[in-house]
Amino acid sequence: MGYRAELRAMQADERRQEREAQKRLRELERQAKEQAKLSAIEQARLEVETHESRLDLLLSVHKEQGPTWDWSAVAASLPPHRPEKSSYHEFRAKQRAALLQPDRREAWISALEQAKSQDEEVYQHALTTYARDKAEWEKLRHQSRRILAGEPRAYSEALVELSPLAEISELGSTLKFTVHDTHLLECVLKVNGMQAIPAEVKALTSTGKLSVKPMPKARFHELYQDYICSCLFRVAREVFALLPVDALLITATADSTDVRKDRPVEQPVLSALTARTVLAGLDFERIDPSAAIESFLHRGDFKASRKTGAFAPIAPLTPSDIQSTRSEHPAASDLLLAVRRMREELQADITKLTPLSATPTN
Repeated sequence: MGYRAELRAMQADERRQEREAQKRLRELERQAKEQAKLSAIEQARLEVETHESRLDLLLSVHKEQGPTWDWSAVAASLPPHRPEKSSYHEFRAKQRAALLQPDRREAWISALEQAKSQDEEVYQHALTTYARDKAEWEKLRHQSRRILAGEPRAYSEALVELSPLAEISELGSTLKFTVHDTHLLECVLKVNGMQAIPAEVKALTSTGKLSVKPMPKARFHELYQDYICSCLFRVAREVFALLPVDALLITATADSTDVRKDRPVEQPVLSALTARTVLAGLDFERIDPSAAIESFLHRGDFKASRKTGAFAPIAPLTPSDIQSTRSEHPAASDLLLAVRRMREELQADITKLTPLSATPTN
């Protein structure tokens, strides 16, 4: 092969190698784009899932409930068992010493003292735990007797010390309770503002891209309404699980804009009387909180909020409203007494008529 032919072959081989390198580069670039595209899709999917999970959390506050307190069982509970001193480590040290050679048995003396100290340390720790548990038992037993006796202060203390409501940030910023009697409690809950509900709707397009749109006003207030009702039900469930009361009067307040002063003001937007017996019949896994609130005596103008852009303030229910409602709508116990009275009167009338109907005719 001549010089020129060899040169052309070398150049052709070099161009071939360049083409292969370019091909590999294009393939790597394509893979990088695919990877970036996949990452973008995964990121979009994650963002949508986070958005939907946040909404689900806000609208399912009512589905959870803390432990139910049986104050009669607490009052009758036995004290914790006082620990007994154990010689476990000392016994093990003596076992090991028995297996040593006779000339080495004196070496176990320090190990035995150390084992005794370890047993004493375990015992002292158990005594400390026992003292703490016994003090807690005595406190709870004393509180249970006060609650069973209907002491309002004991109710208030239980709401502060034992209720999990303060730890539920989704409910709102403040909770204020008033104990009227052993049957009725009142609560004012300041729910989180409208910022609790996202102002945007996030979804995935058919190609897997992220779509972000402003949330329609009607949908926004529908979600906020469900959120407020969900918070009310959660508070009621926790109160009934903690205390042996029959009813809870609860009012939700929220920040609204004062047109005259052009600043946010706290106003009541929903007030409801929740009864233990009615609440016990609800399936909280399936209910629509806004629809379920209709089962209770309540005040709240949610329809107006969709037009004005804010929840219309209301006059909260008061214990006097409940008393008037009870007089207009007798309780089940009152109805039962009335039925029994009517039955007794009917039986008396039948007894009076029986001798006449039994007299033979000529």
